[in-house]
Amino acid sequence: MLDRVAAFFTLLIERPISLYAAAVLRIGYGLLYLVFLLREFPHRDEIWGPGSPWTPALARQLFDQTGWASILTLSDSRAYFELCYAVAVVTSALFLLGWRTRAVSVLFAVVVASFHARSIFMTDGGDNLILLMAVYLVFTACGRRWSLDARRARLRSAAGGETRPPLTVGGRLRRHLRDARLTVVTVLHNCGMFVIAAEVCFLYGSAGLYKVQGGTWGNGTALHYALNLHLFQPWPALSQMVDDHQAVIAAACYLTVLLQVAFPFVLFGRLKYPVLGMLLTMHVGIAVLMGLPLFSAAMIVADAVFLPDRFYHSLGLLCRRPFHRTGAGERPASPGPEKGLVPVQPGPVG
Repeated sequence: MLDRVAAFFTLLIERPISLYAAAVLRIGYGLLYLVFLLREFPHRDEIWGPGSPWTPALARQLFDQTGWASILTLSDSRAYFELCYAVAVVTSALFLLGWRTRAVSVLFAVVVASFHARSIFMTDGGDNLILLMAVYLVFTACGRRWSLDARRARLRSAAGGETRPPLTVGGRLRRHLRDARLTVVTVLHNCGMFVIAAEVCFLYGSAGLYKVQGGTWGNGTALHYALNLHLFQPWPALSQMVDDHQAVIAAACYLTVLLQVAFPFVLFGRLKYPVLGMLLTMHVGIAVLMGLPLFSAAMIVADAVFLPDRFYHSLGLLCRRPFHRTGAGERPASPGPEKGLVPVQPGPVG
């Protein structure tokens, strides 16, 4: 038991875990929020602006009760709102690309929290999860892989390498400070990834347990009622066609509850992969049949935290292989080409 605890603490402080998964979360939520803001651009004033039915004055009254805050309510000026919206779009794009990720991640969390709080009654649940993940990602080293920061660090290392401080008193002090900073960054990153994984487990587990308590999920009719809600019928004909298959509806109800309740208990075995695949199918079905793409996409991105780095490393090799084949006729292939396709990134960035 003590050996396992020691091994856990060694893992916690010595090396950052799931760097590729953190990068996927950064890219996924940055892209998702960027698309969300661009999609709602024509309706931005009605949702978040001074012309919204939920006025800035009403929002400030709610903030006095809830303790929330938003940069959008600092001024009722339309020019100020347009500036904030432009900053939000640019921030989402920079977060997606991984430019100065350490600082931009903080700004992205502020943007998501501000837009979420400004119009809290006009959401579908997806932005709640995005807000949580945006806050958690602030503490992670999500810019170490697949980012502009990683590319800049790789080019800097290839150009001059790391310069070790001289073994003087000042040099040793700088080296100790650098090592301490690396340890703090590693611990924060690992704790952030553990919290993200625990949050997703809690979401699935609590959702499944709440469903078990409901009679409609127990008798297999819950999805029938969901498919007949006019508010969640983007394609009524498709919903009706699915609803006609009662046996499929009942099986989907039972399978949904089983997957959600069992999810936290299958993460440490090979059953994790088929369960993640079935959850992906479930979220795609929710997006298509119920018209909740933001919620489904946010959950799909969150599930990516449970895939190991070797999966993303292999995926990177697979994606880059066609480009190397295309350039094979232009220059001779270097020995061992696969080793340099997804190089190990040096040191923390930001």
